Parts: sequence; structure tokens; C-alpha cells
Amino acid sequence: MCTSIYQVTFDHTHLLARTMDWPALAVSPLFVPRQFKWATAFDHRIYTNKYAMVGGGSLSATRIDVSDGVNEHGLMAQKLTFANGAHYVDERNHGKVQLAAYEFIFWLLGNFRTVAEIEEHLGEVELMSEKNSDTKYGNPELHFAVADRTGRIVVIEPTQNPLRVIENPLGVVTNSPNFEKQLQQMEKYVEFTPAFNKHRVPLNTPRVTTGRLSGKTNPPGYYSPSARFVRAAYLKERSDVPQDEKHGVISEWHLLDSVTVPQNTRHQSTYSVYRAVTVAESRSYYFQPYHRGDITKLQLTPEMLSWDKPKVYHVPDQLTVREVK
Repeated sequence: MCTSIYQVTFDHTHLLARTMDWPALAVSPLFVPRQFKWATAFDHRIYTNKYAMVGGGSLSATRIDVSDGVNEHGLMAQKLTFANGAHYVDERNHGKVQLAAYEFIFWLLGNFRTVAEIEEHLGEVELMSEKNSDTKYGNPELHFAVADRTGRIVVIEPTQNPLRVIENPLGVVTNSPNFEKQLQQMEKYVEFTPAFNKHRVPLNTPRVTTGRLSGKTNPPGYYSPSARFVRAAYLKERSDVPQDEKHGVISEWHLLDSVTVPQNTRHQSTYSVYRAVTVAESRSYYFQPYHRGDITKLQLTPEMLSWDKPKVYHVPDQLTVREVK
């Protein structure tokens, strides 16, 4: 269970934020260089990424798992849980790039610059079940939020093969398998603009609702995927449009507050183990684990593009405070 919130600022800075709802923190900020070689868990085929990236994930001798990040061209991507919606391929096909679902955004960030470029090559990739895999990795049901510097934001769903791309100018994603149904539910809470209803929203449009709320329902306060979707979208549409990256990060963090799941071990194992914001233009990754009060920033600088080894930045998941006297 996760929530994704996309925003565009007045100066056309693009930010993609998220909560990661999971039983335990297994992610740290990391850097992956250009020309990084890695083997897919499905059939151990070796791939070489073109582009460098920063984001959140884990790295070991046998596995790399990136949950969210931004690459050197400003392409941003996230993986999110997709409750009972994923349909994966079983049979091997050496003519395709065949990946475990959790590897998909790592492949995207390593090889593409824009959403349009991804679309051109989406037929080349298949997301695989573990039925005929070399390594068993369970059944990670996932879908994906992807955005770029043009202002385009989409959801990529494994409900079919080739994968399905859904335009998402509202910019909010949670975990339900029927995205169109979630949008229909929003009509109880907001009034969409004519451009949104006609699927003609121009790129970089920060608002897709009219702001008229007369007769509309107040958003729910619980933490189901549909409730988080409604609450995040409602508050995003009502909040001020940020001026720039600094104000955008502040805005994203307060919007994430509304969908951050508190730790409640008596009733459920998952909670918001971390929150993160990626920024396309500055190629920055902002990261905050659950127990920590401050925010860690990792920026992909020009100097880092010449690095040839990956690096993991371990951030302790514990409270940090600044005392004043």
C-alpha cells in the first residue's frame, strides 16, 4: 500500500512524491552509475543501463531493487503495490526483455529519457511470473507511476501484455486495480474541468478541477487505497500551487502527511516506512524514514556522471532533533 502525488510548480518544476507502506524499512538513498551491468532475477540475462540515477532502493551482490528515483534526463518513476490487478507472463521468450516486476522501473530509469520514449519501446518488455524463473521472487503485484520534464505523468499497469499506459493529469496513484473507477469516484468530491472530462488537459496544468465544491462530499479519513486516493487528490487540488522546487517539496511533504499510515502493530503490519520526493529538473531525491524528523537530500550532480561504481547512503531510521537554548 502506497500513495503517489505529482505536482507542477509555477516555474514548471516537476515533483513526484510517495509514501512507501511496508512492514519494515528496506530502502536507502542510492546512486547507480552509467553503464551499470546487472542480471535480471528471472533468467539471469545481463543488461547494461545507459543512464545514471539516484533514488531509493537496495543493492547486494545478487540483487538490485529500486523503488523510486530520477535519472540524469529527469525521468522519474515509482513502483506501487497493485492489489489483485497484475497479470504476468509465464513463458520464456528470448526476443523480449523479460523482467521480474520489481525490476521494471530500474530498467526504465536506466534506459529512457521520456515517457514518449518508453511508449515506443514498451512492446519489447514483459513482466514475468516466477513459474519458469531461475530465481524465485514470489508474486510482487505492482504498477508504476512515471513522469518526465515535459510535464507528462502516466500510470503503467500490467493488466495486459504489452503493458498498458494511462494518462494521469490528476497526478495521484494508490493501489486499486481500476484507475478509471477511482477517477469516477472523485466526482463525488470535486468538479473536474471540461478539459479533463474531454481528456484534453494540456501538459503542465497544475489543476484539473474547477474549485467549486458546493454540494460535494467531504473526503474520507481512513487509509484504504480508495480513501487515500480521494484525500490526496482533494487536498492537492485545494492547496496552493508551489512557486518553485523548495516550495514544491514543502507542499509535497504536507500532502503526504494526509496519507502517511501510522505504525499500528496491533491491527496491521504495514505502515509508511518512508516518504520520498523526486525532482526532475534538479535530479534530486528527498528521503525521510518513518522515525526520523529531518529530510535527507541526494542530488545527481554533473560530477557524479563520471562515477563508475554504485553507492548506497545509509540513513539511520531514528529521531533527529535540533535543540535550542
